[in-house]
Amino acid sequence: MPRFLLAALALAVAPAVCAADRITGEPFATRSEVYAPKAMAATSHPLATQIALDVMQAGGSAVDAAIAANAALGLMEPTGNGIGGDLFAIVWDPRTRQLHGYNGSGRSPQALTMDEFGRHGLEAIPPRGPLPVSVPGAVDGWFALHGRFGRLPMAELLAPTIRYARDGHPVHEVIAHYWARSVPVLSQWPGFSEQFTIDGRAPATGETWRNPNLADTLQQLAEGGRDAFYKGDIARTIDAYFRENDGFLRYEDLAAHEGNWVDPVSTNYRGFDVWELPPSGQGIAALQILNLLEPYDLQSYGFGSPEHVHLFVEAKKLAFADRARWYADPDFHPAPVTRLISKQYAAERGQLMSIDRAARQVQPGTPAQLDEGDTIYLTTADADGMMVSLIQSNYRGMGSGMAPPGLGFILQNRGEQFVLGDAGHPNAYAPGKRPFHTIIPAFVTKDGEPWLSYGVMGGAMQPQGHVQILLNMIDFGMNLQEAGDAPRIHHDGSAEPVGGNRAMTDGGRVELESGFPQTTVRALMRKGHRVQFADGPYGGYQAIQVNPHGGWIGASESRKDGQAAGF
Repeated sequence: MPRFLLAALALAVAPAVCAADRITGEPFATRSEVYAPKAMAATSHPLATQIALDVMQAGGSAVDAAIAANAALGLMEPTGNGIGGDLFAIVWDPRTRQLHGYNGSGRSPQALTMDEFGRHGLEAIPPRGPLPVSVPGAVDGWFALHGRFGRLPMAELLAPTIRYARDGHPVHEVIAHYWARSVPVLSQWPGFSEQFTIDGRAPATGETWRNPNLADTLQQLAEGGRDAFYKGDIARTIDAYFRENDGFLRYEDLAAHEGNWVDPVSTNYRGFDVWELPPSGQGIAALQILNLLEPYDLQSYGFGSPEHVHLFVEAKKLAFADRARWYADPDFHPAPVTRLISKQYAAERGQLMSIDRAARQVQPGTPAQLDEGDTIYLTTADADGMMVSLIQSNYRGMGSGMAPPGLGFILQNRGEQFVLGDAGHPNAYAPGKRPFHTIIPAFVTKDGEPWLSYGVMGGAMQPQGHVQILLNMIDFGMNLQEAGDAPRIHHDGSAEPVGGNRAMTDGGRVELESGFPQTTVRALMRKGHRVQFADGPYGGYQAIQVNPHGGWIGASESRKDGQAAGF
């Protein structure tokens, strides 16, 4: 196992003085928070963090910095993101003192109908190749955010990545590991090996990587703007590539794309207003879990206690049952969001939770009760008080493997998230529809003031991670860095809104990173949980908190190559 994975899974081995020591006596490895008086950036790559800071030092806004960092991550961490994927963001605007949300997800191709899946005898959409590809929304998201909150020209924001793409940069360890895993899987698809390998292999740790094709593509965006991607030669190249390779994405799909400004939604957890974006993403699952947990005195139980882990898992099961049933593209099936995140609904559903026993089966809320989806995450904050919470992804691995010639990026496989075989399901496949989305940014305010911008990467781990970070800080007294480094809980096996809506029948599995005491494991098993140690580190956390003494606090955890830094 690579050294970085061993380190991430051994968080409890190296002694460190932290809040968790004071609560449970179970130490885990952590490091200091980062403090800065004017601006802060936290990303999953040190060079991207530096680019974000350079932009803000040059007079750019936090949104400018986030765009520049995201562009760099598409080059430097193609294992998790790129301009072939989608984007979601929450922005705190200090001038209006409001939060703004953006859903930059793309839709399925108009030419791809259910009949095509039937001809192939498919019961689920495959994870790779042309069929799971949906319109990439990241570039649209950049320009929409920039149009409202940007200060510097887009050409200036893309210039550092263009330079690194031409001159090269060393590949970091975590990225090299996941890149090597993707190459054998994706090399069968046209354009991948030619543009994302070195003589058929992934770049090694520390080896220089160049992507001149991506540099050319970004230069077109710098000169021609958004339409260079969706209505210019780039779109025509994508169209021709899919026509040649039995795909369905067309120029018309790209030309018709537009993302949406959306209003974030919230619940209050112990005096803190936690903000997420409504579906098509899964953010409100975090709000549902928090509502279910609020009646319990988690602080008295302590971090890592059997009660802490058990109650978290049971609340997650209930929220994910609703996630599987209700979360989808609101243009096709609006979810009853207000009801789902209400305290009254949580009180009703919370009656299904037992402090003593693990639930094996959980049903979603009924229509009578309800009358009414690999990633990067980054966050930035500038000297004027603007804060950005941004998440961007190609979805599974490096995406579909479909890499149009000469463009230097891979198209996402987000369409795999659609349901086949159940036409009445809210997330059932349809042409021109956005699939259920897993990537979610988060934000927290207190008494109407910004408090925290943060995110946790990793599919279904994301809402689970969002909740755990807040429990660690609000209930267990950890600081921003400790909250991310603390060992994590991951429950797997809940019903999913994808692949036929597989229901949970056996209670699922509780997977624990190193650091939870054996007494907790044994107690969980007595309650009926199936418990196993984590088979890999869960999530990847970045965060910026408002320093009550002025300026910013930043954190970036050890499970990624990332860095928080400021000036």
